Amino acid sequence: MPTPHNSAQPTEVAKVVLMPGDPLRARHVAETFLHDPRLFSSVRNMLGYTGTYEGVPVSVMGSGMGIPSICIYSYELYNFYDVDTIIRIGSAGGIAPQVQVRDVILGQAASTTSSVIDQFGLSGTIAPVGDYGLLERAVESARRRGIAYHVGNILSTDLFYRDDSAFDKWADMGILGVEMELAGLYLNAAKAHKKALGIMTVSDRPLTGESLPAEDRQNTFDDMVKIALDVAVG
Repeated sequence: MPTPHNSAQPTEVAKVVLMPGDPLRARHVAETFLHDPRLFSSVRNMLGYTGTYEGVPVSVMGSGMGIPSICIYSYELYNFYDVDTIIRIGSAGGIAPQVQVRDVILGQAASTTSSVIDQFGLSGTIAPVGDYGLLERAVESARRRGIAYHVGNILSTDLFYRDDSAFDKWADMGILGVEMELAGLYLNAAKAHKKALGIMTVSDRPLTGESLPAEDRQNTFDDMVKIALDVAVG
């Protein structure tokens, strides 16, 4: 049945959901890549669509910005709509020296500065990780398509603007890039015993000031979407 944040009926959402932060990017993915996409929810303008890709049902829905927002939408999809897999498709800032603008990062794990972990009452600090099977298929897709990619640890932070980012220290610990959602998604997936993967396009490099021009982002982001769809129907 519909939730406070999703007006879809359970049968209207596919088992696999692609989840960009921006609801307008969800619409772009649906209209560009899916056959016969149908809007299943527009509550709070967080657009969600279901169509097919290579004959397989696939949904795409926005998550909004930040861990609190993606935790709401992914929790409802996993627990109320019986979704099996959520694939985050979004942007990240590359902080490792080898990570360049336009590269794709496949999030093997997600470190975080957020207190979201505290809710689980664990006696230590859990390391949220993506599903290995999904990650393996994403690597195979990127190789086959000739897309530059990196696999490793991502930092999910609560703040976009902050006085002291210390990104150089995180990079020194092997963190590839920084974004704002993935740790929340991985934690929800773990708690629900479901699957998740983060696939992010590097839109900028905070430590160097390099940034991807707005007019160039569309095609580069579509490379990430193609990997995600390969994984979804794999």
